[in-house]
Amino acid sequence: MPVSFHPMPIDAQWLASFQEKLDQHYSWPSSYTFKFIVPRGREEELKKLFPLHVITTKESQKGNYTSLTIEMTMGSGRAVIDVYQKASVVNGIIAL
Repeated sequence: MPVSFHPMPIDAQWLASFQEKLDQHYSWPSSYTFKFIVPRGREEELKKLFPLHVITTKESQKGNYTSLTIEMTMGSGRAVIDVYQKASVVNGIIAL
């Protein structure tokens, strides 16, 4: 279930709704695939946040952006949100 996430302050009501949707679609613990897009040169910032995970990367056609995919076993919808919030510190990140 792709969910767009905006790396800006999100109100508590939106977070609660997102967590509710995650909990409706997943049975925890569950494998969850995170997909991020970062401007070229920012890949290492994201990788440093998740040093214990395998991260696959793919450069955009023009080379201006890189997509990064991380598959993690998550224990709850709240844990998924925590990962998105952790990744939101990377300048210019787009989370899908």
